[in-house]
This record gives sequence, C-alpha cells and structure tokens, in this order.
Amino acid sequence: MNVIISYIFLGLSLAAPIGPINAAQIDKGIKGGFIHAWLVGLGATTADLAYMLVVYLGLVHFLEIPFMKAFLWLFGFFILVYTGIESLFGANKITIHNQRTQVTYSKSFFSGFFMSLANPLTIMFWLGIYGSVLANAAASYSTNQLIVYSTAILSGLLLWDFTMACVASTFRKFLTNQLLIAISIISGISLIGFGLYFGYQAFKLLTN
Repeated sequence: MNVIISYIFLGLSLAAPIGPINAAQIDKGIKGGFIHAWLVGLGATTADLAYMLVVYLGLVHFLEIPFMKAFLWLFGFFILVYTGIESLFGANKITIHNQRTQVTYSKSFFSGFFMSLANPLTIMFWLGIYGSVLANAAASYSTNQLIVYSTAILSGLLLWDFTMACVASTFRKFLTNQLLIAISIISGISLIGFGLYFGYQAFKLLTN
C-alpha cells in the first residue's frame, strides 16, 4: 500500500509544476466553471496516458528523432499561442454571469489533450521519470504490478486535475468582473509566453 501511495504522489508531482496546462485550467475554470477546467486536465491526462503507453511499448526511439522533436515544439507553439490569443481577445467579453457557453466541452477536452501531446517537456518527464520507474519496477515486479503502479501514477494526475478544477471554479465565485478580465489576460499572456519558448526551441533545432 505504501508503494502505491508513493506512485500516486509521483503522479501529483508530475502534474503540479506550473505550466501551460495549469494556466489553461485556471482560464477555463474562471470562464466556464468546474467541468471545463476538469476537461482540460482530463484531456492532458489522456495525452499523458498515450506517452506512458509509448514508453511501455518501447517506442521511445521514435520520439527522439530530431524531426519529431522539432514538429512537437512547433505544434506546441501554435497550440499555445492560439489559445493565449483567444484568451486575450475574449477577456473583455467575460462577466460574472457570462460563462461563454459557446465553448463546448469537447473543445475544452481537446485543448488540454493537444497542449499536453505537443509539449516536449511532457515527453521528457515521461521518458526520464516514467521510463526510469518502469525500468526499475520491471526488474522487481510482475506485469500486473506494473499496471497497478502505472494506474496509481495516473490516479495522482487525475487527483491534481480535480483539485485544480475545484480551485479555479470556486475562485471565480469571489471575483469581480475586473479581476476576471485581469486573470484572463494574465493567463493568455502566460500561454503565449510558453508558446514563444516552444517556438524558440523549434527554431534552435531547425537551425542546428
């Protein structure tokens, strides 16, 4: 049981660092409430699961191809900059009673999914951390135990997703219209900032 709890905390530690997913969850939470924020995180966790399977199936070498790395950095650049600009342009339309119902649940889910899927930092986490955990556990545990421990990591990710969605959606109840707009602008700028960093990394890869 202690081992399972340690893997749940590993999942929490992977999800907790402030990054584009957390910024997007806060943005969606203050605009659309709990479900939109939760779906962003759920989409990101689904992408994490895909990378876990890639590592588990031994397809790591495919992600290490320079072309794939450059593609992912560029894809992340476009996704994050687009989402950030959308947040900035939509900031003035936000009010306490306007939950932007035109944003569908599927859009919230796929924004989180593609942000995480196109994030090379996510890949580095899974290759470096999950890859080493898998290599270590494979030497000591059965396949069934590996599945249980991998599920524990995912549980930690989902727990953080739920917590962030609760915080973002609860926080919006105490905000004024002006603060909602300010937070939306800050979230948009942070997403664009992450996107520009991704673009810079792609440029370095392509010019080297």
